[in-house]
Amino acid sequence: MPRLTVDYGDFGTCGHIDIVAAFVRPGVVVAHAQRDRNHPDYAVCREPRTVASFDRRPRPSARGDRDPGPTRGRVDGSFNDWSYINHYVCNGAVILCSFDDPNDQQAAAILAEQYPGAVVLVDARSIFECGGGIHCITQQQPATR
Repeated sequence: MPRLTVDYGDFGTCGHIDIVAAFVRPGVVVAHAQRDRNHPDYAVCREPRTVASFDRRPRPSARGDRDPGPTRGRVDGSFNDWSYINHYVCNGAVILCSFDDPNDQQAAAILAEQYPGAVVLVDARSIFECGGGIHCITQQQPATR
């Protein structure tokens, strides 16, 4: 599994898939694409050429959309790992990370094609500062006895 280089810092998620790719339905994968050639994740994001989607049987993905990724690859001089792939699907909506970035709306349009309902943009810069994104902080918690 390719790892996102900067994501391994003190507050990174150590390469969690929810920053790299999302299986939006059987046969369709949306993957993060870092387009800044100077960003350490540029080469890593270009590695996965084929992806398998699984329902009852493995099969090549019917389609793989490339999410543009935010244009701002640095914060205070350091590279970041902001990703629109880290989103949360709920009843009737998709909660999508935004970064006050020119690509926020393009990413919203890509996910709007994949999911029914509204795409709600939420500024996730402070969430990513502490490691992870919207998908990470909305995961299930085990019940206590």
